[in-house]
Amino acid sequence: MPWHKVALIGVGLLGGSIGLALRQGRLAHSVVGYVRRTEAIAECEQLGVVDFATTDLHKAVEGADLVILCTPLGQMRELTERFLPHLASNALITDVGSVKNSVHKALEPLCQSAGLTFVGSHPMAGSEKIGVTASRSDLFQNALCVITALEATPMTAIQRIEEFWRSLGARILKLTPELHDTFTARSSHLPHLVASQLANLVLDPTFPKDQSALCANGFKDVTRIASSSPEMWRDISLTNQVELGKALDQFIEALQSWRTILASGDAERIEYLFQQAKNRRDAWASQSVLPPSA
Repeated sequence: MPWHKVALIGVGLLGGSIGLALRQGRLAHSVVGYVRRTEAIAECEQLGVVDFATTDLHKAVEGADLVILCTPLGQMRELTERFLPHLASNALITDVGSVKNSVHKALEPLCQSAGLTFVGSHPMAGSEKIGVTASRSDLFQNALCVITALEATPMTAIQRIEEFWRSLGARILKLTPELHDTFTARSSHLPHLVASQLANLVLDPTFPKDQSALCANGFKDVTRIASSSPEMWRDISLTNQVELGKALDQFIEALQSWRTILASGDAERIEYLFQQAKNRRDAWASQSVLPPSA
């Protein structure tokens, strides 16, 4: 059954892609986007990602039975405090944030005190591209979406959020917020940190120009995600700093081990490590259903 009204709080790549998928699949009677800039209203409507956009948060959520937070993590609590009084008692709230434990701690008490339900979501789909113009209606096809909820969360609410993401083409994995943050620290947040620092190092303007000229497809592939939103990744790093710190420690230890082996000139061990990495990556790639441009 279609949603009556879906309110997208933030209409960038993810919010815009949700809106396109909802509208093209006729999965909601109305899709409304909340934006910060007046000039973004016409852009969102012209791109067809929403039925209408507004800078009025009250107007955006009024009458909504589903509200999706699609903003950087640092903005979610303040916006939720502002829109909760304007929601009906049957409304569900979810998000698309890449960190879950801090989001639950910030939003669960607010929602519970208002008699409303929050269910965490993290669609593992995206791109280094920024903004609503990068939106795609098929962004979530075959993508994994992690659903996080607390023990007290009503099962009916969890099931409705699961059905929502499945209707957009996503596959579902349920995790606790804590376990989600541990896993994504290694598989998502650490790779971004590494890509960003690699770009900072190799493309340092103090190096001769020939250095950047020698950066070919391998460098381009490895550093692609360094072009993502700095604001978004600032918030992710700060809100998951403990788990990201642990992952970074593990990676530094592994690099130090590599340095020792390299200095020893142990050709057999060096080849073994490259072969092990190839085997593990190839096995993972052959078993995974990867989202496009993930």
